[in-house]
Amino acid sequence: MSVLGRCLGVRRERQLQRALRNGRLTLICLVLTVVVLRGTIGAGRFGTPEKDLHDLRRLLHRQQHLPHRALAEQHRDASFLADDADDPPRDPSAPYSLGPQISDWDQQRADWLRRHPDRPSFVSPSKPRVLLVTGSSPEPCANPVGDYFLLKFIKNKIDYCRVHGLEIFYNMASFDAQMAGFWAKLPLIRSLLLSHPEVEFLWWMDSDAMFTDMVFELPWERYGPYNLVMHGWEEMVYDEHNWIGLNTGSFLLRNCQWSLDLLDAWAPMGPKGETRIEAGKVLTAYLKDRPVFEADDQSAMVYLLATQRERWGDKVHLENGYYLHGYWGILVDRFEEMIQNDRPGLGDHRWPLVTHFVGCKPCGKFGDYSVERCFKQMDRAFNFGDNQILQMYGFTHKSLNSRSVKRIRNETDNPLDLKDDLGLLHPEFRAATKVTQS
Repeated sequence: MSVLGRCLGVRRERQLQRALRNGRLTLICLVLTVVVLRGTIGAGRFGTPEKDLHDLRRLLHRQQHLPHRALAEQHRDASFLADDADDPPRDPSAPYSLGPQISDWDQQRADWLRRHPDRPSFVSPSKPRVLLVTGSSPEPCANPVGDYFLLKFIKNKIDYCRVHGLEIFYNMASFDAQMAGFWAKLPLIRSLLLSHPEVEFLWWMDSDAMFTDMVFELPWERYGPYNLVMHGWEEMVYDEHNWIGLNTGSFLLRNCQWSLDLLDAWAPMGPKGETRIEAGKVLTAYLKDRPVFEADDQSAMVYLLATQRERWGDKVHLENGYYLHGYWGILVDRFEEMIQNDRPGLGDHRWPLVTHFVGCKPCGKFGDYSVERCFKQMDRAFNFGDNQILQMYGFTHKSLNSRSVKRIRNETDNPLDLKDDLGLLHPEFRAATKVTQS
């Protein structure tokens, strides 16, 4: 009998030996499990057991929450890769400028056009070359569904540009850190005007605005005397000084010296920080019914036109003959009525050219309206415009509330003989002869 047996007894000695054998087997199984897991998920950044355990927990967590957390992970990755160095603070006492002063742009541009007759600024005698510009933040949306709706908005704009012969530029970069938010469009617009002398008009559209009349062609001949076209009303801007007398979510700007001068006069209220806060106080004090908040580009434009009408007014056309900007809240619920009573090509309240989701903020967590209502109405507006595109190919959405489509005409072995009811499939202007600049 062993010493252990004399101390504990034979029965207890056998129980202890059996427990030790089982323990060794359990330890071997544990080691093999760790080896397999390390080969599956990697050894971690430094190969430590603690890091392995952390990675395993994170992997299991991500698998459980992947549908809802994927974009959140992307947010963290993006912030990790971003440049952590902030831009140097701006001296608020120094006057802000969008760039070097240019005083002879008309001459520079005319010389360039003469040297490049293959890139005329008019694609036909009455149709200017137009660049539609829009964009969104370089970061993923705070609301993951927002990126899906931004895709719908840009798809809608591409469709309109394709059938109307417009060029399009989608921006996801900040051209000037001082001009964030409302004001980000100004440095972008200036850069594009200077880089594309062949473009006669730049058409800015906010990311949350979409085309709902794919047939309507802008009355370009009407804008010959003007350099800036915005949706608005003269009495509200010049007489009432109302801050919503015009809208800067969709406007046309001619490529000329006058426009560069206007941008230079418009921009000084835009730099973030104290400048924008103080400018907001001036705008609220001067403009009718404006709430108290920092300076925004729309209020600044109303202020500029109302206080300097002699300088700018003659070249500004405030358009209200059609919806260059249409407020979604009074339009989307009437789409079925429009379909029943009218047809595309009108552009006005009967069939709006642009439906703008002001206050919805599809990419943000908070807006002036509920997310559910906004997304539902955005889907309806997209389908309303998309039906005009799909009809060219014999389809339509089953309803404005459905993403599914149905066939509306039979297949044929003579597809080129089909009637194009809306004139979008083979628009006449595509055959327009280009003209050269004299």
